[in-house]
Amino acid sequence: MQAVDTVNLGGAAAPTLSMISLFLQADLIVKGVMVLLLAASFWSWAIIFDKVLKVKRLVRAADAFEESFWSGGSIEDLYDRIGSRPVDPMSATFAAAMLEWRRSAAKGLVVVGALQASLKERIEKAMNVTVGRELERAERYMSFLATVGSTAPFVGLFGTVWGIMNSFEAIAASKNTSLAVVAPGIAEALFTTALGLIAAIPAVVGYNKLTTDLGRYGNRLDNFASEFSAILSRQLEEKV
Repeated sequence: MQAVDTVNLGGAAAPTLSMISLFLQADLIVKGVMVLLLAASFWSWAIIFDKVLKVKRLVRAADAFEESFWSGGSIEDLYDRIGSRPVDPMSATFAAAMLEWRRSAAKGLVVVGALQASLKERIEKAMNVTVGRELERAERYMSFLATVGSTAPFVGLFGTVWGIMNSFEAIAASKNTSLAVVAPGIAEALFTTALGLIAAIPAVVGYNKLTTDLGRYGNRLDNFASEFSAILSRQLEEKV
């Protein structure tokens, strides 16, 4: 009898522990955690690739605009070319300031010394509002990366705890502590932990990288707004 048991145990099929089989063998809650983490990971990568490409486009557009702006040509001509359709945040900031300038010039406020201070404030406010709006648009979905980076490990940990609980239940039900009983639940638990890290690590790295790049670009917009405000202020002083 012991010989027969030995042969049967030796010939028993080992549990399949591939990723697909782990997902199929998991219970409904663990499957839900896995699907949630995979979806978060895919969406995070989509956001990261989109933002990286967008930041590169914004930087190239800013380089092209500044080359035109500092070329020595007339800012009035530059506004006539791009004022109606600014294609990037820097040109939109320039267009917002020039629009306020032209409106005031049309009303004759540019040459009125007492009103020049308020005109300067309105121009600066128009540029600040535009910079804030454009940066908010560029930073869209960044909060999702921060959320995934901070919560995905804990979501994976929840799946891990649930998988280990399932393993203990299987041991109690079968009264057998062999590897064939314990391994599937433990493997599901570790696989869920891995998915949590796979989702969290790129999200954190991408968020930090993109936050730095967008912050640098935001500083560039602020510097341009300050420089352009100084240029307009000098023109106001010349008209006094």
